[in-house]
Amino acid sequence: MSAVFWEKEVETLCREKLEALQLQRLRATIDQALKTPFYKKRLSQAGVLSGNDIASFGDVRKIPYTTKDDLRQGFPYGFLAVNTDDVIRLHTSSGTTGTPTAVYHTRDDIARWANLCARSLAATGASQRDVFQNMMTYGLFTGGLGLHYGAELLGMMVIPSGSGNTPRQLQLMRHFRTTAVHATPSYLLHLFGEIEKEGLTLSDLCLTKAYVGAEPHSEGIRRKIESLFGIDVYNSYGLSEMNGPGVAFECIAKECMHVWEDSYYAEIVDPGTLEALGPGREGELVLTALTRQATPILRYRTRDLTVIEEGQCACGRTHRRIARIKGRSDDMIIVNGVNIFPSQIEAVLMRVPEVGTNYQIYLDKQASLDRLTVKTEVAPEAFTGEFVALEKLRNHLKHLLKSEILVNPVVELHEPGALPVSTGKAVRVVDQRNEAYCG
Repeated sequence: MSAVFWEKEVETLCREKLEALQLQRLRATIDQALKTPFYKKRLSQAGVLSGNDIASFGDVRKIPYTTKDDLRQGFPYGFLAVNTDDVIRLHTSSGTTGTPTAVYHTRDDIARWANLCARSLAATGASQRDVFQNMMTYGLFTGGLGLHYGAELLGMMVIPSGSGNTPRQLQLMRHFRTTAVHATPSYLLHLFGEIEKEGLTLSDLCLTKAYVGAEPHSEGIRRKIESLFGIDVYNSYGLSEMNGPGVAFECIAKECMHVWEDSYYAEIVDPGTLEALGPGREGELVLTALTRQATPILRYRTRDLTVIEEGQCACGRTHRRIARIKGRSDDMIIVNGVNIFPSQIEAVLMRVPEVGTNYQIYLDKQASLDRLTVKTEVAPEAFTGEFVALEKLRNHLKHLLKSEILVNPVVELHEPGALPVSTGKAVRVVDQRNEAYCG
């Protein structure tokens, strides 16, 4: 394996030097955070009056956790640590469920973010020889702009195609010989199904790699995309509160995602008790941004469930790795008292070759009991229309799902292309038990 580095000295720092750098930057971040209305009050109440009050990482527990509700309550300027004259960009959440959150960036913040994204792409072997087509949404959503800036810094030719308009996406890929794309995994699966409809074949395209993110997905989904397109697919992780993409990224080894620890301090805690968990134990990821000027955020509860992996990566990088996100602690489905994560259902479906590229999970009531219905498309080559074959597949899926989730589901099989397609984050779960919708 021949690893490619963007900043080899930083990416291969020994643990002692890396942790010393983290502690230095954590103290500076606390001093910066004390300039905000929110943290001036919150940290003072906790007895943290300067960064020097954190003598070691053991003192991190003195710093209170920050939540999305805190960010909403601080909207719009409660977390701003610089003069507005120094802000060159802001990103906000949609605010569709209430008050939005706002994250501000100085010029240096944007430069550091772009650098992390360039580092992430370089870790997968991308270079200025690549043509990068960005199929993520642009605008207040951070997914599009983050990797766009990183790809440009790396020297890739960037096609800012944005999301949707699949025929145009495919034509752009053909005309400009796109070698790398950035999209949600669900959209890439949809894209593959449209290639033949547009009169194209895989040989008309030059695609070699894809970067997927913005929605949790299983290893089975990654393998399916790799198999369909004959390409390498790399997992990525980011969230707007921590800039966006570029928080953690897979390298060419594909052995989980490196958290760029010179810019983020990562912890794993029990989501119920908030007690710290050691390497190898699954829990909620808590992140602190270590280099941001405009909106410093300390010990942010991401609600994302993962594990910090032990051991050094084969690529030679020393920055710790996290496993793919299992789901969010608040995404767990409770069906008649049984806890289920959508990722468990997806993992089962993706193990079955006859299953297509789209599925949805429906929850409703049958009398006083919850009912779980899994709707999945059948792969085109397996959709013969023969009742006996379809019934055999349906029963097989019911057995596999019940063994995994301990709930007896209803399984509905649909012809290819029958279920709704999303060009952004896929809507996988519809909960109608209280006539409420969640995704």
